Amino acid sequence: MSSKLYQEKIIPLEFDMFVGMDVDKLSIAITVVDHYFFYKAFKIPYDPDAVVNYMKKHFPKKRIVFAYESGPTGCGLHDRIIKAGYPCLVVASSTVPTARGSRVKTNRLDSKKIANSLRGGQLKGIRIPYGNYRALRHLTQLRNVLVKQCIAYKCRIKALLLVESIKFPEAPAGSQWSKVVLHKLETLKCPQTVRFKLDRLLESLAFSRVQALKAQKEIRRLCQDDKDLADSISCLMSLPGIGWILASNLIARIGDWRLLRNVREIGAFLGLTPRENSTGDDVNEGNITGAGDSIVRNMLIEGSWAAIRKDPELKAFYQRIYNRNPSNIAARKAIVAVARKITTRIYRVLKDRRPYEIRNLVNTKNEMSSEKGRPSASGDDSTLRRTRRYIIKKCSDISYVPTVGSIAR
Repeated sequence: MSSKLYQEKIIPLEFDMFVGMDVDKLSIAITVVDHYFFYKAFKIPYDPDAVVNYMKKHFPKKRIVFAYESGPTGCGLHDRIIKAGYPCLVVASSTVPTARGSRVKTNRLDSKKIANSLRGGQLKGIRIPYGNYRALRHLTQLRNVLVKQCIAYKCRIKALLLVESIKFPEAPAGSQWSKVVLHKLETLKCPQTVRFKLDRLLESLAFSRVQALKAQKEIRRLCQDDKDLADSISCLMSLPGIGWILASNLIARIGDWRLLRNVREIGAFLGLTPRENSTGDDVNEGNITGAGDSIVRNMLIEGSWAAIRKDPELKAFYQRIYNRNPSNIAARKAIVAVARKITTRIYRVLKDRRPYEIRNLVNTKNEMSSEKGRPSASGDDSTLRRTRRYIIKKCSDISYVPTVGSIAR
């Protein structure tokens, strides 16, 4: 895809005609409007070439922009329109303005709503993956589906044994589904009907595991053959708590790192930013928005537990958030905050194209407090404040007293 044609927003005055489309599997409802009073609505069979040919035939010298809602039809229509040289926005349905009192919904009305919102400059397009980024997204989605199927078959096997009051084979923690346990399940004594069902579930589990492994190998092959993907994954894996699987899923969802605009974007995309309902001087923040891909968000939060064990700075940050919240929710809030903080580091390593280096801040503070009588730095805020007060006290008999900012530096 040409980067010049890739757009997330459009400036209405740069175009003459605005085309809103409501797309389903069999047909496309189209509404065409301009800046004045022109309005035309019609319906055609689903054919991206037919859409492009119609606009070229009836509006040959007009500057045209297209928009439609994302859905199961994917990006084929978008790709064809872009290839023809027209800008096209694919928008999330939740971001299209809708009148609150509207009680009638049809394809024609939806296309009209999109066209009018496009003309008003109210639409923002999602980022369409292309090339190997789109291929990586397909493969990671496939692997996640197959892993989910494996989990489902394991639950069904346990449920079957529980219903029949058959004890699940004993195994050490973390190895409940090892080859030894699977062999015990294959030779477990049980009624013939239960045996038949259990064998079929074990076969389905084995098949899904093999397919998930094949998908994982294909992901590795794709990433190794593409230098840009390989460099991005290598940079992400330098972050504590991020392994190869999480890194590949992050790149698949984020897409081209060159399109990232600011450090807050990844956190908002993964739904790790808080909801807010503020007015005037009253600030009211709630739970996280939960937008974006819940699978990748959950994987990142799970990886955050490993990150706080490896990175002293993240551990100190986790402890600060933990201490300021009630004990029943402190751990959950703190670990989500750590995941949000990791997204800023993800942005930085992707944009700078360099690995992350863990800074041992605890050792740095110990150097400052090595003399007798100075407080030891444990990494929390109270100790840091005591250290600052001690230095200011020692410097009080000279003309220069360092400020808090200079001490921090």
